[in-house]
Amino acid sequence: MTKNIDWSNLGFGYVQTDYRYVSNFVNGAWDDGVLTQDANIVLNECAGVLQYAQTIFEGLKAYRTQDGKIVTFRPDLNAERMVSSAKRLEMPVFPTDRFIDAVKKVVAANADYVPPYGSGATLYLRPYMFGSNPVIGVKPASEYQFRIFCTPVGPYFKGGAKPITIRVSDFDRAAPNGTGSIKAGLNYAMSLHAIVTAHAEGFDENMYLDPKTRTKVEETGGANFLFVTKDGKVVTPKSDSILPSITRRSLVYVAKEYLGLEVEEREVFFDEVKDFAECGLCGTAAVISPVGKIVDHGKEICLPSGMDDMGPVTRKLYETLTGIQMGRLEAPEGWIQVIE
Repeated sequence: MTKNIDWSNLGFGYVQTDYRYVSNFVNGAWDDGVLTQDANIVLNECAGVLQYAQTIFEGLKAYRTQDGKIVTFRPDLNAERMVSSAKRLEMPVFPTDRFIDAVKKVVAANADYVPPYGSGATLYLRPYMFGSNPVIGVKPASEYQFRIFCTPVGPYFKGGAKPITIRVSDFDRAAPNGTGSIKAGLNYAMSLHAIVTAHAEGFDENMYLDPKTRTKVEETGGANFLFVTKDGKVVTPKSDSILPSITRRSLVYVAKEYLGLEVEEREVFFDEVKDFAECGLCGTAAVISPVGKIVDHGKEICLPSGMDDMGPVTRKLYETLTGIQMGRLEAPEGWIQVIE
C-alpha cells in the first residue's frame, strides 16, 4: 500500500521512513546486520568520524517500473565504489554481496514509500559508513558502523529540465593525488563554500578545473561532465581525481550501444569548451542536468543548445537511460535488480 504522500510536490529532502539497515564492525568482523526503526545514532564524543571525518557514502535509487515492479539500478557498482572508498580511507570493506542484500532489505521494508510510476519521484537510498569508536590520536578507527536509510524524493526537474548556468571555480575540488576519485564525506565538506558562493553570485553550479594545471575540465561538486561536439560525438573528461559516476558510465554505454554514437573518454581542455554544441552534468539525482551557459570570470560561453531546453543528443541520452530505469526499454543484463 503506497503511503499517502503528495508525490508531485516532494522536494529533494529528507523524509523519515520506517526502517533502516545497521551493521557494526567490532573485533575485526562485521556482525549480521539488522533492520531497525530507530533513526537516531548514539556516538561517543570522541568517535573517529567526529574527530577525523572518517566517513564514506553512496547514493542510489529505487523505482516503480511501468509494469509495477520495484527495482534498483546497478547497485553492484555502488557496492564496488564503496569498496574503493573504504580502502582509500583505511576502513574495513563491507562485502559487495551484503551491500546489495542490505539495499534490497531496506527497499522491501519501505516498499510503501516507493513512489508510483509516472510521478517523477523516486526512493533515494543512502548507504554510508563511519568510524564509531573513540579516536584521539590521528589514526583509523577500529570500530565502524555501516548503515542504509532511504527517503522518497521528488522529481529533480519540476516542470522540465531547464538549462543551468555554471561558473569556473577558483577553488580546487581535490588534490592531484588526493581523494577525488572516492565518495568521501570530506570531499563534499570542501565543496560547500564554493557552492554557497556560486549561488550567492547567481550561478547554479561550479566547474572545477584540474588542480595541477587549471587547464582541464574535471567535474562539479556532485556530478560528472558530459559534452557533445558539433558533429554529435559524446566526450567525457578522464582524470584520476574525478569520481567515477555510475550515471556517466551508464550514459556512455547507452550512447555507444543504444544510440550508435561515437564516445571519447579523454582529457578535456577548458579551451575546447567553447567549441562544444551541448553540455550536461550527470549524476544519480538528475540523471542529466543540461548546461546552457558557462561563465569564466565574467567571460560567457553560451552553448548552442541554448537556455530553453536540453540539446537534442543530451535529450536522447536522458530519455534512453530513464527509459531503461523505468522499464520502458529493455535493460542490459544485470542493470536492473528487482526487489522481491
